[in-house]
Amino acid sequence: MEKYDLLIIGSGPAGLSAAIYAQRARLNTAVIEKEMMSGGQVLTTMDVDNYPGLMGIGGFELGMKFREHAEQLGAVFIEDEIKELQVQETSAPKGSWKQAVGENGTYLAKTIILASGATHRMLGVSGEERLRGRGVSYCATCDGAFFRNKVTAVVGGGDVALEDAIFLSRMCSKVYVIHRRNELRGAKILQETMEAQENIEVIWDTVVDAIEGDDQVENLKLKSVINGQIRDLQVQGVFIAVGITPNSQAFKGLVAMEDGYIKAEEDCATSVPGIFAAGDVRTKSLRQVVTAAADGANAVTSAERYLARFGREESKVQQRGEQTGRVT
Repeated sequence: MEKYDLLIIGSGPAGLSAAIYAQRARLNTAVIEKEMMSGGQVLTTMDVDNYPGLMGIGGFELGMKFREHAEQLGAVFIEDEIKELQVQETSAPKGSWKQAVGENGTYLAKTIILASGATHRMLGVSGEERLRGRGVSYCATCDGAFFRNKVTAVVGGGDVALEDAIFLSRMCSKVYVIHRRNELRGAKILQETMEAQENIEVIWDTVVDAIEGDDQVENLKLKSVINGQIRDLQVQGVFIAVGITPNSQAFKGLVAMEDGYIKAEEDCATSVPGIFAAGDVRTKSLRQVVTAAADGANAVTSAERYLARFGREESKVQQRGEQTGRVT
């Protein structure tokens, strides 16, 4: 079993950024990705308009550029899905080996960066998947600028949905908020702010039954939860804000979490020494490509500091073992 300085689990923007920084740091690194293609959620974004220096680049192209950059520096990629993490304590005072158990193999490393991302919850209605990135969006701050002076809808009633509606109201001619209940769940201050916007209209007791359009979103089929009546709502964009699910199931019980997100601050350190979290899977206030890339850099820097301590401790243990005739 090969041993690595660093394992990176996931190859979205956070994982690929970490791979780039790890290669530049000359760490023996492997990136483990369960999908056939790197890039994460950015691959399904039609255009990215807010990544510095690459305004208007396609999401797929941006993801490929990240991967290409990492490969040119010599990053090693392994296709596998990690099912479990284990920590193997050593004789060193603070050092430990981390074992990642996948479907196709088991991997051992001194440090691990968890960059497995998060998955947007989908409505599961007709047309949603087909028109994703073509008017169907899950991130108003990412894609809102493409709908300037257009009619849009936000689906949801929590804080994120209200924040999205307020954000969109500054650039869209009309914003509908579609909510399945007769009252909102978002914070009162957000409700008050939203109600003050003249171009926001709430459609109560209603769900989206289908999303329609040829190459772009053109119409929503809305269904009343009270009487089942179907109506049409013509929009150019629909922002689905019914929550996201962090891809952290394999790490439960090992690292501290909050609502499924791995607890980590800006240094990306988790509750387990030598394990770091980067990107959408960690606790943070803003989940964007640029913040994920920043996390990857921060996580590798923190991993380097840990490895410096780990290496010194291992050397001391080996020296003691040689002096007593025992190899640790």
